[in-house]
Amino acid sequence: MREIRKIVSPKSEIMAVVKANAYGHGALESAKVVLANGAKSLAVARVEEAKELRKAGIEAPVLLLGYTPGAQFKEVLDLNLIQTVYSLEMAEALNSIAERSGRQAKVHIKIDTGMGRLGLTPGKSALEDVLKAARLPHLIPEGIFTHFAAADSADKTFALAQLELFNSFLEALRKAGLEFPLRHCANSAALLDLPQTCLNLVRPGIIIYGLYPSNEIRNSLNLKPAMSFKTRIAQIKKVPAGFKVSYGSTYQTSHPTVIAVISAGYADGYSRLLSSRGIVLVNGQRARVVGRVCMDQCMVDVGHINDVYPGDEVVLFGSGGGETIPVEEIAKLTGTISYEIVCMVNSRVPRYYLNQKGQ
Repeated sequence: MREIRKIVSPKSEIMAVVKANAYGHGALESAKVVLANGAKSLAVARVEEAKELRKAGIEAPVLLLGYTPGAQFKEVLDLNLIQTVYSLEMAEALNSIAERSGRQAKVHIKIDTGMGRLGLTPGKSALEDVLKAARLPHLIPEGIFTHFAAADSADKTFALAQLELFNSFLEALRKAGLEFPLRHCANSAALLDLPQTCLNLVRPGIIIYGLYPSNEIRNSLNLKPAMSFKTRIAQIKKVPAGFKVSYGSTYQTSHPTVIAVISAGYADGYSRLLSSRGIVLVNGQRARVVGRVCMDQCMVDVGHINDVYPGDEVVLFGSGGGETIPVEEIAKLTGTISYEIVCMVNSRVPRYYLNQKGQ
């Protein structure tokens, strides 16, 4: 958060994105940290995520970024959440629930400038719908926003076109007499590479957790990955050449070696795509996953590493023993992005939070 604050104007509020269990890092603890370090509000995808924050005593403003069924609108009001609205029909339905409850609902209008996802498409019809929604008596039109589709690409042409379209739509609204208190479009990638997108609110996500949005983004901040995914060795096996490992017997040892059975599998978020290709750290040395990753366990060849015992720590990604396996390396091995790797770490995996002293 300190690094983010360095590049964000004091005039811009920070809305920290903690959806998907704070990208796998733990929403409650992450929310506490970001709010204590400069964030004014939070963003999640679903009511259930916001509910957990409220239950834990988090009182900061929370924006729901995603789809909310009409049946949950009363809960949105009960929890004092901010609802994203992306159609006039949705605005009218929420207004009706708020009226029956004798309350007002804060909303942010989403404009689809090129993502092809939720949002009103800029144009005359959208302009009329936003103006009508803003006049509904039980809605408080607090904000308006859009989302970039390719701000994390080296070529910023499309992102800049989206920004221009969004600004043009805001100007049309101003001419019609409507100006929203909060205007936002900058995600993590835009924060780093497109400072002109930082309006009076910004929405950092992945960079909060010490990861860059892509390899095409300037490494302009001193980011340190917050998460290391670790487990322990359950059993050590000395095996001969020709020994078959795991389901399907897809791997067979070519020489006598030592196999470590480790307590982590695809149910924990260690992808089955890492079968016979994943790399882990054992005693600070790299070791290869052999055979298919199972639901709860996988096997690693540690024949080249001395003094390996049951109970020894294994790093699936992150740092340990003076070495590091970057999340990005695991993402490349599985053909995905770092976001998915950290988000996949299952809730059954306990999270331990360390302070700056490592305690």
